Amino acid sequence: MLPVKWVSRNELLTKYVGRFKNLHGAATGLPDSEIEGHRKTILNVFGFNPPEGADAVNPVGDDARAVIAPKAGFSIGFLKSKPRNGPVMHNHNTNETFIPLQGTWRFIWEASPAHEEFVDLEPYDTISFPPGVPRRFENLAPSPGWEEGLLVAVVGDDAPVSEAMPGVKALLMSMAKGELPTISGDPANPPLLTTKNGGFGG
Repeated sequence: MLPVKWVSRNELLTKYVGRFKNLHGAATGLPDSEIEGHRKTILNVFGFNPPEGADAVNPVGDDARAVIAPKAGFSIGFLKSKPRNGPVMHNHNTNETFIPLQGTWRFIWEASPAHEEFVDLEPYDTISFPPGVPRRFENLAPSPGWEEGLLVAVVGDDAPVSEAMPGVKALLMSMAKGELPTISGDPANPPLLTTKNGGFGG
């Protein structure tokens, strides 16, 4: 028999409901956020809280804790961006699933070294990237009447790790003047966009 947990209305509304209009996020949380063509806002909703420590990259902003924060084995957030903007090519150690809600989005992945493929998705279409598949995505056009596209992202694990692909390391280094906190001294290692402490990799 499954265990039963009784939750009062007040507890459910306080701990387990996140209203979109009250969400907080950041447009500057990732190393690529200041690069033209990679500007975006990530809204933290459900799952992990921002990572802590001097070496942690906080992609949702230091004050944007998850509205609903259980240890559920996955996280949910929203990402919005203007046309032709989205994250750099990156990789995850967990599954990452996207559902566009507004606008047309292009999802690009490396099918083999130096060979990219893409698919364009409309609202409510869904794409799911397995762990290890290098991917990026961008808003092609918002829905009529909107300035930005909006999608929902579901990332596996309570503390997922994401890593920029080696080809974008120089770009990230130039934006951070060579002082990104997550780049190790070994130039062969790509920069981490999040750490093992967690964070919305995007």
